[in-house]
Amino acid sequence: MQTQTFTTRQLTVTALMSAVLCVLGPMSVPIGPIPISLTNLVICFAVWLLGMRYATLSVLVYLLLGAAGLPVFSGYSGGLTKLVGPTGGYLIGFLLMAAIGGWALDKSHAQPLQTGLGLVLGIAVSYLFGTAWFILQMQCDLGYALAVCVWPFVPFDLGKVILSCAVGHLLRSRLEKAGLLRF
Repeated sequence: MQTQTFTTRQLTVTALMSAVLCVLGPMSVPIGPIPISLTNLVICFAVWLLGMRYATLSVLVYLLLGAAGLPVFSGYSGGLTKLVGPTGGYLIGFLLMAAIGGWALDKSHAQPLQTGLGLVLGIAVSYLFGTAWFILQMQCDLGYALAVCVWPFVPFDLGKVILSCAVGHLLRSRLEKAGLLRF
């Protein structure tokens, strides 16, 4: 059995992106049970800069830090109760978002359209997972959950994907030319 080891560079960039998530993730605008936050924008950039494996790992580290009680989730909250509470499904969905978006980036060799579609699909799967969890926790119907947890966020999240594709693609190509994205 072959063991996988991480290089110092891989650990560093994963930790740095987790730190960016921890700093920007709590900043949010409360508009209901689910706030508008910068977390999924940072995840989009993590996908562009790190690819599937390390972007997903950076989100996992972020979630573990939040589960341990650090105030890294929206509204400067943290703790295991946040992960198992009504909005916890969306937090766990961030892992799926990073994995699906990163897979699209890796398979398309960082083509903006394909990566953008992968990020949109990742967000949709995150919505699906989070909404199902919200319905179970809140004992509400699908229409209510969609009205408060999905529809208000779609335009913002599409804008975040577009922004990340425009800036992320440019940033990635410049970092590759400088030799800084070798993992």
